[in-house]
Amino acid sequence: MLHPVPTLKETPSQTAGPYVHIGMTPNFSGITGVIDADPGISMLTPDTKGERIDITCRVIDGSGAPVADAVIEIWQADADGGFVTPPSRDSNSRPSFLGWGRQPADADGCCTFETIKPGPVAGPDGRPQAPHVSLWIVARGINIGLQTRLYFSDEADANADDYVLNKIMDKRRRPTLIAQKQDGDVPRYVLDIHLQGPNETVFFDF
Repeated sequence: MLHPVPTLKETPSQTAGPYVHIGMTPNFSGITGVIDADPGISMLTPDTKGERIDITCRVIDGSGAPVADAVIEIWQADADGGFVTPPSRDSNSRPSFLGWGRQPADADGCCTFETIKPGPVAGPDGRPQAPHVSLWIVARGINIGLQTRLYFSDEADANADDYVLNKIMDKRRRPTLIAQKQDGDVPRYVLDIHLQGPNETVFFDF
């Protein structure tokens, strides 16, 4: 006689948990000696060409509170609109511009990338897209990382003709992807990323 097989309960869905900073940016979390520096913390080298800028993102939840345990990654083109080619496994060279960065949010939900203004790249229709960076956001409670874009407020003409921005049917939501410029010795572009609520940022399903 066969033994009865017990009914198993469904495994709970997994999120990034409260350990996003520990796993992705250990040095920031005070865990030192594992790696010399957290990956993606620095995008630039002395040989990087292009206009130096800062990009500050602030992650906000549906209640308007900052998301202090978020991590943001960005990908972007260089100043000429090209993307970095990954080096071969046996290469000891380092590209002058990485094109990728990762930063943890602070207690105010903010993180800042020191980078360069990206050049335009060709869109699916062959026409140049507006300068932009791609963002990936993860935090406690997010099952799958959220993907969106950041555009620049001083590129109004290019933004108005951008292939992706024009795919957003509700024009009122397009400004959720536009970072506002703040002048200074190094120009700063600031974008609030709302995870939920009336000002929810447009996220993409790539």
